Amino acid sequence: MQTYLPFVQLPGTNLGLVVRTAGPPLAAGRTVEQAIHTIDKDLPVYAVRTMDQLLGHSLATRRLTLVLLSSFAGLALLLAAIGIYGVIAYAVRQRTHEIAIRLALGSQVSDVLRLMVGQGMKLIALSLILGLSGAWALTRLLTKLLFNVQPTDALTFAGVVLLLTAVALLACYLPARRAAKVDPMVALRNE
Repeated sequence: MQTYLPFVQLPGTNLGLVVRTAGPPLAAGRTVEQAIHTIDKDLPVYAVRTMDQLLGHSLATRRLTLVLLSSFAGLALLLAAIGIYGVIAYAVRQRTHEIAIRLALGSQVSDVLRLMVGQGMKLIALSLILGLSGAWALTRLLTKLLFNVQPTDALTFAGVVLLLTAVALLACYLPARRAAKVDPMVALRNE
């Protein structure tokens, strides 16, 4: 419902004026101010801004929220990579004897790499499935923060899966590569 009220009846209200210009918007500010003062010299003209500045100011809170969410997401990704690396490195250390026996019996380095990375990636696949399910369920909470993107955007979900898989693969590969370089004789003597 809309109601028309004369401006004189609402003395505490601010009035805004939008002007389309052919040239730079702020350059026309002085001309607009002079035109307003020809009508009423007591009207104050203040806060002259471009539409981009006005939109930027109105979206500042949402941008800050998204920057903070992105920062925390990046930190979570880093912590997850460190955690995956730690778990796989621990598993490799626990299985050093087994890996040494495999290498002594003629297993190739690529076989050991495939074994260790494969076991890590099974855990990652399960984690991705659970994470995507949770993200899909929580998309309604982020609807108000998204612009020009649907909450269930398939491209975004695919990009996240690829990024997380690449990080997890790297975190699994580094300890597996170290395990594959173990000298079987040294490892078996230490046991």
